Parts: sequence; structure tokens; C-alpha cells
Amino acid sequence: MAHCNTIFSQLLKLVPRHEFESLAKLHHSGRSFRTASRWAQFVTLMMGHLSGQNSLRDLVENISAQSHRLYHLGCLKISRSNLSRINEDKPYALYEALFGKLLSRCQAIAPSHDFRFDNTLYSLDASTIDLCLSVFPWADSLTTKGAVKLHVGLNHKGYLPEFVTITEGKDHDITVGRTLEFPKGSIVAVDKGYNDYAWYNQLTTKGIFFVTRIKRNAKYRIVNRRTILSSKGLTSDQTIEFTGAITGKMCPVQLRRIGYRDPVTGKHYFFLTNNFKLVAKTITDIYKSLWQVELFFKWIKQNLKIKSFIGTSKNAVMTQIWIALCLYLLLAFLKFQSKLKKSMQQMLRLLQLNLFEKRDLMALLRGDPPRDKQININQLALL
Repeated sequence: MAHCNTIFSQLLKLVPRHEFESLAKLHHSGRSFRTASRWAQFVTLMMGHLSGQNSLRDLVENISAQSHRLYHLGCLKISRSNLSRINEDKPYALYEALFGKLLSRCQAIAPSHDFRFDNTLYSLDASTIDLCLSVFPWADSLTTKGAVKLHVGLNHKGYLPEFVTITEGKDHDITVGRTLEFPKGSIVAVDKGYNDYAWYNQLTTKGIFFVTRIKRNAKYRIVNRRTILSSKGLTSDQTIEFTGAITGKMCPVQLRRIGYRDPVTGKHYFFLTNNFKLVAKTITDIYKSLWQVELFFKWIKQNLKIKSFIGTSKNAVMTQIWIALCLYLLLAFLKFQSKLKKSMQQMLRLLQLNLFEKRDLMALLRGDPPRDKQININQLALL
């Protein structure tokens, strides 16, 4: 039987060690390490996300219990004080840069989205991560509440978080949206929280399409009407121009307003877009797919440790979040590479239950039975 390292060791091999060390040198500050290292920090916090540890003490004790296997992970045991100091002082920008490297690898093998058009499709939204203001005083979102906000532009090609920004909880969604540079010809689905007529005009000028919901109090005039298929729930398909004194100047271009009645709930929705080529039903389906970014937020909050933190400084919190995002990309890379039907959650559960088992990683994900059991059966047969 071929020798296999632990499942955790095989997972970490997906992160090229030479690239990691190059990034660690680039994003180093302060004195050099004596016994600890950024790789040891990365391995320890990765293990924390996978094992679900809630405190620094539990995390260090858990990895100390596996000290005889740390050689295969390429690191030494790290003390609680060293880990705390690295989380506090060493720049989280290392893991932000590592995220970019892993994202490039995932993009190269990601499957296409489910729509027939060739345009790149993004869902843009933000989610708040609540923090206790007395423990995290730097994260003042409101007078009595602390928070940071995770802004994600999710590429539907593989559902990859291609644009990620972490800001203070009080920062508005559209403030981050204006800074994102989407590729020309792409389609961006956003909710009404990103309503900004000047931004709509800016996207149109750059050749970027958007799909959103129009505000009820928007003032406009109808330029022309197109025929609709009422059997698909469509109620209108119009070309409009804004007539408001301010909105007319901020967004002087013609846009498309589409009405749709949900056959299940009976609710009437009105969508706004600058795309005049796609059929009206496809526009409504694009907005409906905005739910994928909500599923991403739900998954990462439920399965990885980004709601409770082992450090209280801003750098420690950002480090833990960026490592969680890196782990998400590693799971996505495994899913794309293996071409398995298993969900990301099923893959994560398999890894958690077999983290230090010495088995082939891909065989575990495929569901192959352990080979050592087969060998034992053969040996008994010979006896």
C-alpha cells in the first residue's frame, strides 16, 4: 500500500510553500522570528477553522496534541504567547495576498455559470459581522454596537469571491461598490442598497451592465414599450429616462425597466438595467441569482470561524477572516479539480472528521473505502 501523509498535510500542500514564504518576506514587519513563523500561524489558524476551536488556549492545546505530526505539516509547535503576538502585530496583508494567489488558481479551472450568455456575471452584496464593542473598541459601527462589514463580488463562474473588501461596519455598501473595477462587458447584480444614479451612469459609460430593482419614488418617462410574454410572468418591458431634477443630471442615459409578477408569491417586482440585448425573463433570472452571494455569506458564517475570534485587535480579526477566505478557496479548488458532485459542506465535513487520518485525500472525497481494511481482510483469508 502506498504511503499517505495526513489529510491535513495533503490539504496544505495545495498552498505552494515557496510562494507563501515569498509573500511572508514581502509582508513582514518588526523583528525576525526566533522559534515561531508565519507558516506556523497559518497552519494553526487553518486547523482552528477546520476543528472549530473557539479560544486561543484550545487551539494551541489541540495542535500540541498533534506535535508528533507537525513535521509533516512543515512547522513546529507554537506557544500561546507567540501565536497571540503574531496575530496582534504581523500584517494580515500576507493572507490577503495569499487569497489573490489562490483565487487565480481557482479561476483557471472554475466551471462556467448556468446562463447561456457569455458575459461574466457577478453578484455584489455585503454582510455585517457583529463584534462586542467593549472587547473590540476599534470596530465602532454605532454608539452601542461594534461590527466589521464583509463586501463580496461573487463571480458566478464557480461562485468564487472575486472582489473582497473588509471595512468598518458603518461604511455604506455603495461606497465600496464605486471603487470596484469590474471587467468591461460583465453583468453586476445588486440590490436596492446600491442605488446610486451617478454609479449607474458610470457603469454604463465603462461598458458594464447592471441589474437591480428600481425605487418606487423614481421619476421617469417612458420612451417606448416592447412586447412581453405574459406566460412567463412578465408585465412590462420599457425604455425609460429619468426626469428628476437631480437624477436626470446624474444619470442622463436611457435605461430599461422590466415588470415581473412572481407566480408563487404574487408579488410584483420592477427591475432596472442598462442591458437591452438579453430577453426580459433572463434579466429577472439574473436578479434572482443574486441570492447566491447570500448563500456564500451563510455558508462561511456557519462553517468557518468568523463569528468568534481568538484575538481582539483589528489585525487579529482581519487575519482570521482572510485565512477563512483562503480555506474557502482551497475547498473550491478541490471541488473543481476532483469534479465531484459533493457540496462544499459535505467536503468540509469529510475533512473535519478525517483531518489527521493517513489516507489519500482524493480517495476520501470520492468515498473510496480505506485500503488498510481491505488488506486486513486478505491477510485473514490467507491465515
